[in-house]
Amino acid sequence: MGSTISPPSGEYLLEMRGINKSFPGVKALDNVNLNVRPHSIHALMGENGAGKSTLLKCLFGIYQKDSGSIVFQGKEVDFHSAKEALENGISMVHQE
Repeated sequence: MGSTISPPSGEYLLEMRGINKSFPGVKALDNVNLNVRPHSIHALMGENGAGKSTLLKCLFGIYQKDSGSIVFQGKEVDFHSAKEALENGISMVHQE
């Protein structure tokens, strides 16, 4: 079993604040916020094209967000690749 990740007391493990992401002709994410507490389970649900995958790809460094902030374990982060995110303890399991 891996080690337990614990943020500073009383804080979220992950905070995504005011995330915006656009592609030519499409605003995929508009001021999206997501907070995750340690030892919790979350589900992102929505219709096709709602921005679920885009949000996670911004977290994992696959896409660069246009604006907003990501705080992981109490530190602001800005990953530029999935490898960099993985090296910091963040990974993604694809549904397909």
